[in-house]
Amino acid sequence: MTFEPGAHSAWHTHPLGQTLIVTAGLGLVQEWGGPVQKIRPGDVVWIPPGVKHWHGASPNVGMSHFAFAEALDGKSVEWLEKVVESQYPR
Repeated sequence: MTFEPGAHSAWHTHPLGQTLIVTAGLGLVQEWGGPVQKIRPGDVVWIPPGVKHWHGASPNVGMSHFAFAEALDGKSVEWLEKVVESQYPR
């Protein structure tokens, strides 16, 4: 998946967790209540099951990654509210 500069997901969770493998660019990831973290090519990020988070590109640089999330009872993601402007660093 590729995010153009400034593009990012909404808050979401995965019932069995999610693994991100960054392949290009500069990305951001944040778990609910935690700091925004920069992610770069070669980084592998594990988000535990049920942890609310978002991820995407940095404001000025796009980001590509592989994202893996297994399904539980036919569901692999629960989409939540959009990330508000004050939560996304500029």
